[in-house]
Amino acid sequence: MKKFLIFIAAAAIGLFATADANACTGISLTAQDGSHIVARTVEWAATPMQCGYVVAPRGHSHQSYTPTGSNGLKYRSTYGYVGIYTEYEPFVVEGINETGLSAGLFFFPQYGDYTPYDSDRNDKTLCDMQFVSWVLSQFSTIDEVKAALNEIDLVTLNHKIGAVHWRIAEPNGRMVVLEVVGGTPHFYENPLGVLTNAPGFQWHMTNLNNYVNLKPGSAPDNTLAPGITLKPLGHGSGMLGLPGDFTAPSRFVRATFYQTTAPVWGNGFDTVVQAFHILNNFDIPIGSQFAKGDIPKGLPSATQFTSATDQTAMRFYYRTAWNSNIRCLDLNKIDFVSVCYQSHPLDKVQEQPIEMVDII
Repeated sequence: MKKFLIFIAAAAIGLFATADANACTGISLTAQDGSHIVARTVEWAATPMQCGYVVAPRGHSHQSYTPTGSNGLKYRSTYGYVGIYTEYEPFVVEGINETGLSAGLFFFPQYGDYTPYDSDRNDKTLCDMQFVSWVLSQFSTIDEVKAALNEIDLVTLNHKIGAVHWRIAEPNGRMVVLEVVGGTPHFYENPLGVLTNAPGFQWHMTNLNNYVNLKPGSAPDNTLAPGITLKPLGHGSGMLGLPGDFTAPSRFVRATFYQTTAPVWGNGFDTVVQAFHILNNFDIPIGSQFAKGDIPKGLPSATQFTSATDQTAMRFYYRTAWNSNIRCLDLNKIDFVSVCYQSHPLDKVQEQPIEMVDII
């Protein structure tokens, strides 16, 4: 059982991949009509992940894993939810519940560490990979999560795997980042709405000051001396110096400037589309993650899925590395009282549909 638990946790967050291979990037946008959108990517460059979505009804029974087995915290869903899991159904990494509360898991290597596992407290122990499911199934507000977190022990299945941190967002636009360091949970208000990976959230916010010179549009001409005037070589030169690599600090900066300079659309749907366009810039080519000759087969992109959640319209959208068509789960059409718990693969067939254009 212990070997199995270590395997499934490693598969979910990439124990055998580099930190850069777990390069999740999250953003948030608000429409003119007040619609709130949270969106993110999920990367893993080691192998194709077996991802799917779950629909969990009210009253669904849960039990957390611990480092010694399926013997942790037991609870039933107060709220129904939908979410995407990686490799193993209980390990939901992104989702929304029927109250509009959204939660997502992001890899947080080297900087986070949880409460030491105590087998005498199994009934109060929650695995970090099941935290999103717990939040979505139990709570409707961030403050409720904060209060309840004091009553449980949040642990990892194996310390060699590395830690994660979380983004929790209410439909009114409030968002927090939760990071557990030295066994102590820290909640940070996140009015910016951007999140990537390590280092910690506060470090990323401070690091933005290194890019104080960046602005949208073009830089003005700069006359260095009589007869010598520097001119922009293209549009958007005000962003010259924006980091373009795939490290978490660079992605945080890039996501911040793309998000804050994006046009504000009138409604939630157009804003969802805008979110997908922004996240196109964080679709990591698989070849950049490996030396030549080491690229895994069957994986077209390290970005294995991208999702966007309209917390106002209660719609959950996603696309995958194999099928860039956007699909939607409409929570308004789900009766969370009568629906059965179910899971489905994100792609029935891992193949990009092509629409042929007829010429007449």
